[in-house]
Parts: sequence; structure tokens; C-alpha cells
Amino acid sequence: MKQLLLIGIGPGNPRQITYEAVDALNRTQVFFVLDKGEGKNELLQLRQDILERYVTRPGYRVVQVRDPQRERHAHDYLGAVQGWHQQRAALYARLLESELGEGECGAFLLWGDPTLYDSTLRILERVQAHGLAFELEVIPGISSVQALAARHRVPLNRIGEPLTLLPGRRLPEQKQIDNMVVMLDSHGAFAERDEPDLWIYWGAYLGMADELLISGPLQQVKATILAQREQARARKGWIMDTYLLRRPL
Repeated sequence: MKQLLLIGIGPGNPRQITYEAVDALNRTQVFFVLDKGEGKNELLQLRQDILERYVTRPGYRVVQVRDPQRERHAHDYLGAVQGWHQQRAALYARLLESELGEGECGAFLLWGDPTLYDSTLRILERVQAHGLAFELEVIPGISSVQALAARHRVPLNRIGEPLTLLPGRRLPEQKQIDNMVVMLDSHGAFAERDEPDLWIYWGAYLGMADELLISGPLQQVKATILAQREQARARKGWIMDTYLLRRPL
């Protein structure tokens, strides 16, 4: 039986790899790496750095392929995502059939944690539904949400109060915010909030050498965050950021 590992590699700092992940890396014979296109070579290099740092077994292979691109401005968001997942499922099925032999162990190195805002598990369900058999194991990793709270030295939860986690595209429809983590906010939706008492704890490239951190009353710091985001995106060609919005008790 073929075996596939989904290994959480944290949000960008190789020192945040867990011992369990290191063990999994050294069980792996074939690493599948997705090339996300021009301007994002740093993401590929970070994965290569992790392999060079932690994998001690000889003879492993790295299979690098171009990641299908999702239509970013489609009117039908869910339809665009479903189509993108279907393309990825076809790609993953081909990789597992042609690049991984019976009895071999393959792995995807996934940013953050494989169960938090990552689609790989859902895509592999499609692959299995079409009859491709393999054993699947998930190795958890430190998420950007955990790293954000740690770097700002704030607890995510408050006593007796829920914590909401949602994507940036859903932020405009939220009527009241008490304690909310926002991810995948490509357009800076936080800047449209006008509540005078909201605080923001924002971070980008968490754990990396060029990490950015800003916190304070939202109305006072949101212009600074927007400027920092655009400067960083222009400099690096990509940005990964997340933030916590919180109303003081």
C-alpha cells in the first residue's frame, strides 16, 4: 500500500518544526512540492531548506510540479474554488500513480497546520473517491494563528467568550466583532471597519526573518498596516498575513 503524509511545517521558521514532523520527514522517500509561480520562489526555497536541515536519510526524491492557478476574480467564488480543487485532484492523482511506488512513502509539506485553512485533505478525499488507494497520515504543525498570538503575547481566548475564525472575504458581513481571527484577507477588509473601540494585532511572514508586527487601536494603525502590506508585497512578490480583531472588555 502506498502511504502519504501531510506534514505541517509551521508558518515560516524552520525551528518551529516539531519532532514528530522531523520523524515523518525521515520516513519519506518522495516529497511532492508545488511551484506556485513566478515571484514565489522563496516558498520553494524554504521547503528545500527544511529538507536539507532535517532529512538525514539518503536517496529521497523531490518531485516539483506547477500548481494549478485559481481564478482570483471570478464572480462565483465557490465555483472557482471547486474547479481549482478538481484540477489539483487530477494532478495529485497523477503524481501518486506515476511518482510513488507500491510500499513507498510520499509527503506534502504544508504551510502552518494541514487542518487549518488548507485544502489538501479535501482534495485527497476526491482522489480516494475515484478509486486510488493509499494510507493517509496527518502530522500537525504550528499555525500562523498560534504564532501571531505568541508574537504579540496575547491569549487567543478570553474567559467565557468564543473565538471566531473566518476568511477575510467574510469580514464585511460581520455586524459585531468581539474576538475574531481573520485569515486570507487579500484586500485588507479590516480597513473598512469603523468601530472606534476595536484593536488589531497584525502579523505578516510570521516566524521569518522579515516578520512584520503591528498592534494598536484599529483606527490609529490601519493606514500603517495597509502601507506595510503593499510595500512588503511589492518587495517580495507575495504576502502571508493574519490578524486578531478584539473589542476590549
